[in-house]
Amino acid sequence: MRSPGLQSRLVVLLLLCAALGVGVHAAIVLWPLPQLLRWAGPWPAPAAWSAAALGLSLLVMLPLCMLMAAIALAPLRRLLHALEGAVMSFRDGDFSTSIAAPGRLIAQELAELMQAHSELGLALREQRQQLAQRELLLDTMVQSTPVALLLVDGQGRIAFANIAARQLFAKGRSLNDATLEGLLASAPAALSQALRSGQDQLFTVIEEEGEESFHLQQRPLLLLGSTHRLILLRRMTRELSRQEVASWKRVIRVISHELNNSLAPISSMAHSGAELLRRGDTERLKGVLASIGARAADLHGFLSGYASFAKLPAPRLAPVEWAPLLARLGEHGEFRHDGELPGQPGNFDATQIEQALINLLKNAHEAGGPRAAEVNLSVVAEGAHWRISVADRGPGMSAAVLAQALLPFYSTKRSGTGLGLALAREIAEAHGGRIVLANRDGGGLVVSLLLPR
Repeated sequence: MRSPGLQSRLVVLLLLCAALGVGVHAAIVLWPLPQLLRWAGPWPAPAAWSAAALGLSLLVMLPLCMLMAAIALAPLRRLLHALEGAVMSFRDGDFSTSIAAPGRLIAQELAELMQAHSELGLALREQRQQLAQRELLLDTMVQSTPVALLLVDGQGRIAFANIAARQLFAKGRSLNDATLEGLLASAPAALSQALRSGQDQLFTVIEEEGEESFHLQQRPLLLLGSTHRLILLRRMTRELSRQEVASWKRVIRVISHELNNSLAPISSMAHSGAELLRRGDTERLKGVLASIGARAADLHGFLSGYASFAKLPAPRLAPVEWAPLLARLGEHGEFRHDGELPGQPGNFDATQIEQALINLLKNAHEAGGPRAAEVNLSVVAEGAHWRISVADRGPGMSAAVLAQALLPFYSTKRSGTGLGLALAREIAEAHGGRIVLANRDGGGLVVSLLLPR
């Protein structure tokens, strides 16, 4: 049976109060109080008695109405008190609180409110359980990834670090209460410089096990109304090795294709030449031999480009003055020199470094962009290294291209060989240095050769 609504109960309560008031007033004015007063003494004047009867009726009715209201509203007060406690529990994260019926009969509106509260608690419990499961899954994935992940707050404190980041910066120890500057103070110089640059880049770190290449990505992140910095460091040595093997397989297929394309015509023309020689047709034989020579020269030129990369000789170190080196570079491409040249000469193989810088200048001019001619070159002493940087104003590199730019034979240009940056990397590493790529502030790319002083 459906219980009456709250409005119906209030109407009944008002009617009862009105009926009770009429009854009390009649008892005071008509019967039995007037008869009792007449027996007890003289009867007062009608006007005085009417005023006294009204006041007496109000005096009797007020506590009776308050008592009836308290009895009628007691279940509602208990329900509101229970709702207040439930809301406080929800605020504290406890969604298991339920509300029992405050009495046998409650208004329909209150029953619906209790049902809605129970459904809300159930929905919040399910959502919290799902959120906890998602957080657990996300934490498991973040902790299991080989990518080192650091979250730095606006004050430079480490807000979060996964297992890979703790292993990279603290040999597995916790980074709670650590600061980014504190980590960089004890980090390798290349890693410290890359993180301080604020740019995505590919760089190499010398570790105990050998060289390790890293791909760095840095992004601003708004979290809980505060700006954070998300740092991702991905080890690339194994990936680069795998890609290099794939690149060598690809170049072998290219070379085989070019050899077949050249050797087949040479073989055919040699056969034709032998036939012309047998016939004594020496005039036509000269043309056949010239075609064979031209084809062989083209094949030699094609193979020599790959041979120069595959058979890079050991560098011959010698003192090198900077001014003559830059003057020779200016003959191969225009650039603007930033800063002053160091007074101390460099110590490297001038021919190899010049070739590497020519490749970098060529790439910088081919990068395009609104200021294609704006190519800058700088030479600075940086700790135990010389940093020779070539910067352009092209489109820069995406994260995917930046991660593969140093692979041999990898090129985003249709006619590119993919040997320029790879050869520069080989030359830098042969000198005991390394190459660093980073996107430039304001657009463009900066490629730096780091050579030992």
